[in-house]
Amino acid sequence: MTFIDSLWVSLLGMAVVFTVLILLSFFITILSQILGLVVKNGQDTNGYAIPGSAAQRTEGTVPYILGEPDGDWSAGELKLIGVDEKTAAMIMAIVSDESEIPLSQLQFKTIKAIDSSL
Repeated sequence: MTFIDSLWVSLLGMAVVFTVLILLSFFITILSQILGLVVKNGQDTNGYAIPGSAAQRTEGTVPYILGEPDGDWSAGELKLIGVDEKTAAMIMAIVSDESEIPLSQLQFKTIKAIDSSL
């Protein structure tokens, strides 16, 4: 094989690689647009709200990610270390509010007071 022949083979190989990369890019773009049409307004095909979507951000509501209703049940025991019950309840309420997850879906194992004088 001459130098010119090997140069043509190399160019043909590079052309094939770049062509496949361009086709893959188009395929991903088209697939993204199709999935964008399927998932509209924060609703998937089963009718459940997608977490963080605009459909969940109504005034005064908390989104339910797992779909479990609030009820009177226990998720285990909570160990309080250097914290009274009132402070622990406030911490749990703040975590629930900031994460937008209902208390019935959170499971706290330990709440410990940390000494800030270190």
